[in-house]
Amino acid sequence: MVRRRRGRDGPPRAHGASGRRLPLRGVRVQAALVATLVVAATLAVAALAFVALQRDQLEASLAQLAAQQASDVAAEAADVGPAEVELTAVGAGERALIQVVDADGRVLAASPAAVGKPALVAARPRPGASATVHADQVPIDEDDQFVVVAQGVSTSQGPVVVLAAQSLEAVERSTSVVAGLFAAGYLPVLLVVAATSYWLTGRALAPVESMRRRVAGITSTDLSARVPPSPAGDEMTRLAETMNDMLAGLEAASLVQRRFVADASHELRSPLATIRAELEVARQHPAGVDWDAVSADVLEEADRLDQLVADLLLLARADEHAHTLRREDVDLDDLVLDEARRLRTAGTEVAVHAPPVRVVGDGRRLQRVVRNLADNAVLHGRGRVSLTVRQEGPVAVVEVADDGPGIPAERREQVFDRFVRLDDSRGREAGGTGLGLPIAREIARAHGGDLRVGESAVGTRMILTLPRDISADAPAPRRPGDRAPQRETVTDP
Repeated sequence: MVRRRRGRDGPPRAHGASGRRLPLRGVRVQAALVATLVVAATLAVAALAFVALQRDQLEASLAQLAAQQASDVAAEAADVGPAEVELTAVGAGERALIQVVDADGRVLAASPAAVGKPALVAARPRPGASATVHADQVPIDEDDQFVVVAQGVSTSQGPVVVLAAQSLEAVERSTSVVAGLFAAGYLPVLLVVAATSYWLTGRALAPVESMRRRVAGITSTDLSARVPPSPAGDEMTRLAETMNDMLAGLEAASLVQRRFVADASHELRSPLATIRAELEVARQHPAGVDWDAVSADVLEEADRLDQLVADLLLLARADEHAHTLRREDVDLDDLVLDEARRLRTAGTEVAVHAPPVRVVGDGRRLQRVVRNLADNAVLHGRGRVSLTVRQEGPVAVVEVADDGPGIPAERREQVFDRFVRLDDSRGREAGGTGLGLPIAREIARAHGGDLRVGESAVGTRMILTLPRDISADAPAPRRPGDRAPQRETVTDP
């Protein structure tokens, strides 16, 4: 049962029993309509051309027949004279006419149907020449059309013209029959084409509909289902493979997101739990509380919480490709030297090699990358850190190495996953949040570079690569007001 319901912004629309809009403008209907229109136009042009060609050929045949008759009569008239030509048997039972006329148009001899009639046409070619005339009316039958051939001939009685006419009635009948056949078969052929196109398009789109139903059954809570590929190895197979790749990507992204949310919730809960415990103990025993110590602990956890939230926000923006980077000249050697001074102040033994190297990027974010790498080296090393800057053609390289236990080769990519601590025994104070290296890699890649773990005989060696965006032939000029470069080599403090 079909009911009609008025749309919000338009006339009533037809709906099926399930409430779904009928595919009146679907691909099948459009394909069938286009195919039918193309075939209709093609058939119409072909039919008109065929009828016109057939008519021309029939008329040419009759004109050739008339010319042959005129030539025969002209030969006879030249032999025996125009008055002696025998035309009584010419055209008997046919719509064929023969006349022999002189230069003044007087009829000297005629076939039975043309006796007593004036000259068929006014054409008077000279002896030896001929002319073909298509006459709508001749003085024999006003409702018929003729093709007339006029043949000039020289006789003993002077020049005369033989007129041979053939009726075009047979041509008209033949043309009418052919045109009628085309007209009668036109609509049935178009109906067959429309039905066939609609059916074939449906067959071709059946795998697409099957894929649609399969994908419609996939929910956000379960993205493990896949679309079965077609065994034909055609476009539908490639479509199924593309959809499966998309579903696999969505599933992986969903797993990463759920794991990220779970890890973030765990990491955020830890400082909050510490703050809550400190405050609850202080509330239950207010008399014996060292409020300075409590406030210091609470502020420390609040700082940790603030840093964690900032890191999560930065990673969320990185996932959305929403990094807003400033483009400015950044001296990587200055960033490395600043970090070396900071680590030495904290008591770490630092070896530095930092010739002048300049890149174009966001100085504040690149400083954070270098600091994250330096803190990670201090955290996992045994007290000695090496910082190196160099340029390799259009690329600037920063290496940060420590003398710690190192990272196994099979786990070198894992350290860039979020909230990953390779040593599960480390607490938050010793092992950090597990976001420093992921953030450093995101910033490096946002600048068109990368961060990876390099080979090292001892400890861990982090390699940061960044495009320089300046000529590598000479050191970059420093701007007025920049401090002079501090050239350092590998030293032992």
